[in-house]
Amino acid sequence: MIKKEEYLKLHKKIQPYIHQTPVLKSRLINELAETEIFFKCENFQRSGAFKMRGAMAAILNLTKNERKKGVITHSSGNFAQAVSLAAKLLEIPAYIVMPSSAPRVKKEAVKTYGGIIYECEPNLKAREKAAEEIQQKTGAIFLHPSNQLDVIYGQGTAAIELLEEKPNLKTIITPVGGGGLLAGTALAANYFGKKCKILGAEPFEVDDAYRSLKSGKIETNPSINTIADGLKTRLGDKNFPIIQEFVSEIIRVEEQEIIDAMKLIWERMKIVIEASSAVALAAILREKKQFKGKRIGLIISGGNVDLGNLPF
Repeated sequence: MIKKEEYLKLHKKIQPYIHQTPVLKSRLINELAETEIFFKCENFQRSGAFKMRGAMAAILNLTKNERKKGVITHSSGNFAQAVSLAAKLLEIPAYIVMPSSAPRVKKEAVKTYGGIIYECEPNLKAREKAAEEIQQKTGAIFLHPSNQLDVIYGQGTAAIELLEEKPNLKTIITPVGGGGLLAGTALAANYFGKKCKILGAEPFEVDDAYRSLKSGKIETNPSINTIADGLKTRLGDKNFPIIQEFVSEIIRVEEQEIIDAMKLIWERMKIVIEASSAVALAAILREKKQFKGKRIGLIISGGNVDLGNLPF
């Protein structure tokens, strides 16, 4: 596991390629939640989501010979965009496996960044098979969206920045899908926070992380019927041990609660966020008693939205 000093070096290494995103507040949302929330706005990150941090960290850690071969990943959108942009900045090829059901806006963004898209059936098995086949043909280096240590560490740099700006936070909450953001945030808070508790938030419809934390083993979802398209993946063997050690709780929310929280941020903060990002605020509003009167950090994971397909 990365050490504190190494984590700071990693953060410095990726800084020329990423944005230090703003931390915003909303008086009205604070009144509704009866607490004080600091929104770390990764929707303003390059490629539109926190995933740029992990993609950049992983690619910069490759050797020159490895980079020449290019990189490959499978992703429903945000990591696909991040890998494509990171590869473009470093002038290497990027091969991207995307499910046919991925939002059109995210596919178009991947093409804009120069990623070469291969579509597959919308399930994890098909994604992994397609990625393996393309990797064998091209020799490209595989980057996992959430279950690779360099990626996890990169994702955690958002929390480092948040804690540098707001050092006295007692809680940070993030959405959880594949687990990379939650694990990276938890590890960063362990090093740079002051007894800062880390929580995850996920939909009831895909509550594998909640069940995994309860059972002590990685669980799967029988269905993925959620509006939060970025959270349809599952935990991995690299991020789950970190989550087990450093994450206090995972809160589940209903689909309508996600939509309401998303709409609230759009209307009151005047910023574009995707449904997956709204899950964290939905969790705070659902569990108001738990968070009442506290200073809470919330990571808005991304803002890549199909404007022609909004849920409100």
